[in-house]
Amino acid sequence: MELNTFHHILLLLGVAIVMVALFHYIRLPQILAYLVTGILIGPYGLGWLSNTEEIRFLAEFGLVFLLFSIGLEFSMPRLMAMRRLVIGLGGAQVLITGTVFATILWFLGLQLEAAILIGGVMSLSSTALVMKLLPEQLEQNSRHGRAAFGVLLFQDLIVVPLMILIPAMAGAGEQGITVLLGLTLIKSIIVLAAIMLAGRWLLRPLFHLVAATRSREVFMMTVLFVVLGASGLSHIAGLSLALGAFFAGMMLGETEFRHQVEGDILPFRDMLMGLFFVSIGMFLDLNILVVYWQWLLLAVAGMVVFKSFIVTLLARVFGFEPGVALRTGLVLAQGGEFGFALMIEAQKYQILDKDVSQVVLAAIVISMLVAPFLIRHNGRLVKTMVPGYIKERTSNLETIKAESGQHQGHVIICGYGRSGQNLAWMMEQEGISNLALDLDPVRVRDARDAGKDVVFGDATQRDVLAAAGLDQARVLTISFKNVPSAMKILANIRALRPDLPIIVRTVDDADMEKLYTAGATEVVPESLEGSLMIGSYLLQVLGAPMRDIINQIRLARSDRYRLLRGFFHGEDMDNATDPLAYQVRLHSVILPENASSINQTLASLNLEAFNVHVTAIRRGGIRGPQPSPDIKLAAGDVLVLYGNQEALEQAESFLMKG
Repeated sequence: MELNTFHHILLLLGVAIVMVALFHYIRLPQILAYLVTGILIGPYGLGWLSNTEEIRFLAEFGLVFLLFSIGLEFSMPRLMAMRRLVIGLGGAQVLITGTVFATILWFLGLQLEAAILIGGVMSLSSTALVMKLLPEQLEQNSRHGRAAFGVLLFQDLIVVPLMILIPAMAGAGEQGITVLLGLTLIKSIIVLAAIMLAGRWLLRPLFHLVAATRSREVFMMTVLFVVLGASGLSHIAGLSLALGAFFAGMMLGETEFRHQVEGDILPFRDMLMGLFFVSIGMFLDLNILVVYWQWLLLAVAGMVVFKSFIVTLLARVFGFEPGVALRTGLVLAQGGEFGFALMIEAQKYQILDKDVSQVVLAAIVISMLVAPFLIRHNGRLVKTMVPGYIKERTSNLETIKAESGQHQGHVIICGYGRSGQNLAWMMEQEGISNLALDLDPVRVRDARDAGKDVVFGDATQRDVLAAAGLDQARVLTISFKNVPSAMKILANIRALRPDLPIIVRTVDDADMEKLYTAGATEVVPESLEGSLMIGSYLLQVLGAPMRDIINQIRLARSDRYRLLRGFFHGEDMDNATDPLAYQVRLHSVILPENASSINQTLASLNLEAFNVHVTAIRRGGIRGPQPSPDIKLAAGDVLVLYGNQEALEQAESFLMKG
């Protein structure tokens, strides 16, 4: 009996879950798990799924949301701020790489349209892989990380004109490529204008009305309607569905609803994009690849080696040192997910021969399988390949040492963003010497030009901390909010200076215990400090004595914010995109008459064994904070418990059992 659509999807999801879990265990991105899933169960693999049309239909929506995400994240101010890297380095890389590949393919006998398209596809890199792996290695703010991000931003944007180009190429035989391209461009401008006008005059008021209902379901359905409606309008105009989705993303990205849209659309986008990558794997014909294995190896080598060489060369032209330039090249030496999107569109319009498409798709997949190794070990590879790279790093350390040599008993500030600059200003007002480390070259240059004591350096590196005068420092503060980076800094400092006071900034109380355990002297959570400040001003307005206000603030801080940590989570928190953002919470439990905990003391119950604390007991309408361990519980008592969700459930079950 042939499997129906339901069984197909069930089988696909089951295999995908296993593969994603496996790839997560071996620390490889899940996009590769989806590709391998498609290869494994597809008609050219084990043959468990032979009808790919059903999956192709769902994958089409994945492509729509892929382009919608690009449009949603498009920011003209960010583009202009990084124009040298984005338009300069990124534009040169795509133009040169694409032109060279297209010229070679044209000389090998491919039609000009097919050669241009494949050249564009092979010039692209994987945003998903790079932007996942670099932050894991704390390299997103390094010089090669910023350069790679600038190139990727331009590559993402160039996908849109390539999407416009594909339908024009498909009809070029009848009217000529120039005429078709002109007509396609005009239609694209008309569609964009229509969507933008609708966004300005209709959608913004519509979303205000929808937001006023405070219904997440209505908001989400409205977003889906806008995305699919814009895609449909684009399709009616003879353009691709994905292009309309990109324009819709651009429109919504400029509104105040952008972040809400991102949060609501994320589950649909990730699921459908997963199906899209599965379908790519299913389209790979392994038999054809065996026949054309020589061309496949040449394509992979060209994509990895030549692209890396071009990026490295251009990065040198744009002023980067040899080591940094090569690291940028290694990070970008792979094909990308948008290459898949372009190849699927090309197959739809029958621009490419099936055998050629198979070789290009396989080359992208193999290059993406190689990419995690190159990205994770880019620093080690560069140290081996560029002997002068160690000298460059040593030279930068000498600069830091020269700067720190002017300081004695100073404060080291890790991170010179807004918080770091405010801290430095306060130190200056009191005449306290300080030295800041930051990885933003523009910020460092501007600050040094203004006479500030700032140097370029990665505070997570032990030798950088030593060069900054760690042995002479009085205090070190971590002013940015990246917990993994803070943990690495704490580990390095405790190995070098166990006695040094360290003050760490964090967003909330979720990671406080982890940071204290790692060696932080004090952890300052912004949300709790903000609550203290607002509360102190509120009490002043209400006429409370200043002495009482100061005592309350001192009490909260002296207990490491324990009185403020945790809060009652509402319904919205169950849908938080980051499950680790709020690990601990407050929860109320009402004791029934038959509970075994009645007439027992808090000390005898030993709720601390569950990692749960009783912060207050409400009895007879009166709330008493910080209850004594000797207090006996009574029927009807309301216990306010503090802990993580699993611990709270265990403690509640223990308290309520009869």
